[in-house]
Amino acid sequence: MRLFQVLDAQGRLSPGALTGGRADVATAGQAGFASTLDLLTAVDQDGLDLAGWFDEQRKGGVTVAVDWAALEKTGKAGGFTLAIPIVPPEVWGAGVTYRRSADFREEGLGIYDKIYEAPRPELFFKATASRSAGPHQPVGRRKDSAFTAAEPEVCVIVSRGGAILGYTLANDVSAWDIERDNPLYLPQSKVYNGCFSFGPVIVTPDEIGDPYALVLRCRVTRGAREVFAGEASTAQLKRRFEEIVSWLLRSNEIRTGTVLSTGTGIIQPMDAGLEEGDVVTLSCPEIGELANPVELV
Repeated sequence: MRLFQVLDAQGRLSPGALTGGRADVATAGQAGFASTLDLLTAVDQDGLDLAGWFDEQRKGGVTVAVDWAALEKTGKAGGFTLAIPIVPPEVWGAGVTYRRSADFREEGLGIYDKIYEAPRPELFFKATASRSAGPHQPVGRRKDSAFTAAEPEVCVIVSRGGAILGYTLANDVSAWDIERDNPLYLPQSKVYNGCFSFGPVIVTPDEIGDPYALVLRCRVTRGAREVFAGEASTAQLKRRFEEIVSWLLRSNEIRTGTVLSTGTGIIQPMDAGLEEGDVVTLSCPEIGELANPVELV
């Protein structure tokens, strides 16, 4: 199943499901489930059958069909606005999980190559829900950064016990010049307003197919001009998703719905950093398309 969330004209959040070409939004608060976080918590705690629940809502006449193609492309359809697919309790990130990422950051520092080869992965706190953007919402570039880059990644939604509940796309926007100046500046490179976007849907594991055969593509456009394009496959990952999750749970209690971004294999070059007004578009056939404009923050 593919889950998404929308806001109605009153700003109320509602969960939706995409099945084949049909997209349905459940009326806010039906059966106590007003969000995808509510639904995935019920999946984790009570074994809720998502497909069965949405089928019941459709039969009960408490869903609204929406034009998914329009909603994904523009962010608006049928009086709804596409939102982040889940309001996360926390957002975490993993770094240097692809060889290209380690090579680009190295520049004689020594630490990144060691991280790539070490048993322990790099994990860091990335964002709160308020610092996260959904489809078509702006991501940020720090005003004190001269080189901020998109980091296209596969993102997993995790239960409190470490089960992977779903997959989505993420942009782990990062001020690489700040991190390169001194690795101790990593939090400032990673955590600020608009530093993370994800979406457009959460794809449950039964529909994702092989999670290590996903091809991600990234385009950065500046007006009508493409200034960067790249792609990578999760087949290039050094670490498996389950391994990264297991490290996240070490001495660290998380809540169901926690978002974990798993590292990038797409490297935006130094001469093509993000500028205000750029649009970053990530895509993956199994998940969809995530587009975000860039603004200075």
